[in-house]
Amino acid sequence: MNYSTLRGASYVLIHTPDMIEHNGTTQTIEKITTSDSPYLANLYDNIRRYDEVVNYAPNQTFIGNLSYQELKQIPQPWVNQPFEGKREGKFGEIMPELEFYGLLQIADVFELVHLEENFALTVREALNSHPLFKADVEKIKDGKKIDWIEKDIAENHAEGLYYERELVGCVSPAHQIDTNLNAHVMLENLVVKASGVLALRQLIDKHRIDPKEIDYVIECSEEACGDMNQRGGGNFAKSIAELCGCDHATGADMRSFCAGPTHALITAASLVAAGTHKNVVIVAGGATAKLGMNGKSHIGKDFPILEDVLGGFATLIGENDGVHPILRHDLTGKHEVGSGSSPQAVTTALIASILEKAQLTIKDIDVYSVEMQNPDITKPAGAGDVPLANLKMIGAIGVLRKDIEKKELKDFVEEKALVGWAPTQGHIPSGIPYLGFATEDLIAGDKKRAMIVGKGSLFLGRMTNLFDGVSILIERNSGKTAEGNQQDLEELVKREVAQALRSFAANFSIE
Repeated sequence: MNYSTLRGASYVLIHTPDMIEHNGTTQTIEKITTSDSPYLANLYDNIRRYDEVVNYAPNQTFIGNLSYQELKQIPQPWVNQPFEGKREGKFGEIMPELEFYGLLQIADVFELVHLEENFALTVREALNSHPLFKADVEKIKDGKKIDWIEKDIAENHAEGLYYERELVGCVSPAHQIDTNLNAHVMLENLVVKASGVLALRQLIDKHRIDPKEIDYVIECSEEACGDMNQRGGGNFAKSIAELCGCDHATGADMRSFCAGPTHALITAASLVAAGTHKNVVIVAGGATAKLGMNGKSHIGKDFPILEDVLGGFATLIGENDGVHPILRHDLTGKHEVGSGSSPQAVTTALIASILEKAQLTIKDIDVYSVEMQNPDITKPAGAGDVPLANLKMIGAIGVLRKDIEKKELKDFVEEKALVGWAPTQGHIPSGIPYLGFATEDLIAGDKKRAMIVGKGSLFLGRMTNLFDGVSILIERNSGKTAEGNQQDLEELVKREVAQALRSFAANFSIE
């Protein structure tokens, strides 16, 4: 069978402290319901500086400077552990807010993003030293006077942009009546696009990809782009591809809440394996709504607000080159309509179904990448250690399958457990954070198989109470390419034909 391969992944974080107050839903709702709350009054006392975000171990794992094995050895909570990090990693980077405002204007093609004139100069100067955006600096306009920006906010319902608690710009609405094109939504959408562009450019740069060889782009974040006639119709994918030089690509958006990226991974693997496209990119930008989502819980446990970054990722799926990890599109799991929503039913549908198809045991999978949320973020919020809880359930399924004995469960969990290192950006943690390490573990490392599992809560859309989830197995490449498989098939056919001729000759005594 012809398979596609995982060629590499990129991951980016953008520190956006001012967006926490003005764009995160927890804070914006608090302003409406309890504007004089102590939480809002002390908000900035609990927000980390950029250097603290860089010097945070899970963030360094996210961009590839610290392995997940090394992170596991650092005592939790990690926010209390001193660590020296770097802005740039082998998978991507951690960008400061100042530069990201420049990316917002670079991503804007309808002249909706306006920066204050002096701030625009500062942004242009800062971004001019970024190797991936030097050529785009000219797109950062001269800027507006602060009076013009204040008027646009007051009279035109523009969305303010803030830096170090000062108003430095705004995003204007794209339509005066259409709520799907108001300033708030346009800012959310431009953030998705800009962070997606950063992730895809990092992927292209880190893996030396010719963007003109990318055929198809799937964007799988949690936002939706459209107008009043086709709310959520798309398309982020092509808008991101356009700014990354993917001149020969087309693409579409794929959505399924947190499970979206794994749906996209299976789709990309299938498209390449079928020969529909040679190179498919999956990309997702960040969600402003999730900023500070559990901020109250963090402060209540004497933590800083840890949801202070936007997250983005990109990955390339290509044809089988005999080297990169194989995506087994024939070994996937799915949470069916009738699967049931109990943890055991979900795990059986997503994990056990693949094992049964492949005739493998629980222990035959080296890595289970399920929901890789950072426990520093989820524990104070009462959600516990999500990756660990998932692995315990997988182990329990293994006991029921008699793959392991009950007394082996603790050792199984300890051996297989991945610690979570991803920010709670919804779609970003769900299985996908491991793809960057998978390209190393399954080529030169000691791993043979990994399972990527995406799970999502469909009830959030108020359309159904059903759960969602899909999974796919990734394997070390055997070294056989599609061409090699074809040659093997041809040799097999020749042998079978020769055998048939010999049998025919023997039966009729004409040999």
